[in-house]
Amino acid sequence: MKKSAFKISVFSLLFVFASGVAAPAVLRAEDFNVAVAANFTSPATEIAGLFEKATGDRPVLSFGSTGNFKTQIINGAPFAILLAADAKTPLELEEGGEAVAGTRFTYAKGALVLWSSEPGYVDDKARVLEKNEFRFIALANPDLAPYGFAGREFLKKTNLFDKLESEKKIVTGNNISDTYQSVKTGNAELGLIAWSQVCKDNELESGSVYKVPADLYSPILQDAVLLKKGADSKAAKAFLDFLRNDPKALKIILSYGYELGN
Repeated sequence: MKKSAFKISVFSLLFVFASGVAAPAVLRAEDFNVAVAANFTSPATEIAGLFEKATGDRPVLSFGSTGNFKTQIINGAPFAILLAADAKTPLELEEGGEAVAGTRFTYAKGALVLWSSEPGYVDDKARVLEKNEFRFIALANPDLAPYGFAGREFLKKTNLFDKLESEKKIVTGNNISDTYQSVKTGNAELGLIAWSQVCKDNELESGSVYKVPADLYSPILQDAVLLKKGADSKAAKAFLDFLRNDPKALKIILSYGYELGN
């Protein structure tokens, strides 16, 4: 009798585990897709790693221009979250029903810089622009990338854009990563890019840089938003909360030269 009862109890226990009834301790981790503005590549990668380590849930990151992501999202791309390079795009997606109302917030405030991969090439007055002895200056597509829009604003406010454009010295990339690569590889001597791309611990890592005064371009407020396809994802919601409130995540954002949002 005892042996028979033991067999029954073991069978019952195995059935419970197989059926998932005893699941609280073995909850399945979730993968979710995050569209990330190219300027935020490095900090997003670090933050996603911390989040996965803390929760087991995995943010699957894609990097590109905010404008291209907007088109993809409208056309049904399976993103749960957008980390944009502006505030306008998340608002428009919310108004169009592609994002969840009330989930938008500014996760970072960006800064525009003029950068060269060559040390000493750019000084703190950006005299290199006035000398106009360079072949090319790289700029992200102003119609797709907010940093490209800010770069064009800067050139127009300093009365340089028309001259440089007429001389065909402006080369345009799809996003800010393309712009950075153009300068890093020497295809362009100069580039208007995000400060976050060339700094660590808020210090320049390589080359030379001019920090463009904030009054020469519109504020770069970078907003995050939960998208319609992520509305039922607990992991996606938790990641947004992590990005907004976790002290380690905020420290990473600051270390790349951003200011914090709200």
